[in-house]
Amino acid sequence: MNIYLDVCCLNRPFDDHTQDRIHLESEAVLTILRYCRLGKLAWVSSRIVDYEVLKTPDGDKRQKVFGFTELKASEVEIDHEVRSRAKFLEVSGFKSLDALHIACAEKARVEVFLTTDDQLLKMAKRHKNEIRVPVENPLKWLLKIRENT
Repeated sequence: MNIYLDVCCLNRPFDDHTQDRIHLESEAVLTILRYCRLGKLAWVSSRIVDYEVLKTPDGDKRQKVFGFTELKASEVEIDHEVRSRAKFLEVSGFKSLDALHIACAEKARVEVFLTTDDQLLKMAKRHKNEIRVPVENPLKWLLKIRENT
């Protein structure tokens, strides 16, 4: 199964675990990354992920998060089609980097785009008829797929 993880997911294991939600989402992300390492899931990534990770101000955190990118199975090329689609999504109200992530996920035809960004999840739900990939929280998604296996 092909998936797309955004940088919010990759950062989640390094967030403050005193909140139950963050702790559980961190565990879900680490489980998903373990499945990628084992070949049970295939993480399709993009240069947008690398770009965002490189913008992380904390050097130690940046190195740890960048280490996760070694688990990607493939990378979507950001071409005219992706840029054009992202512009359309921006006009619909998505932030520019979120629009690029979604456009990349759509081009790769992944089964799911995973994010812990509540604003992005709400926006994707509001525009579900305009986007061609399900956008889900990693914890909720992992629980759902475990239920179905």
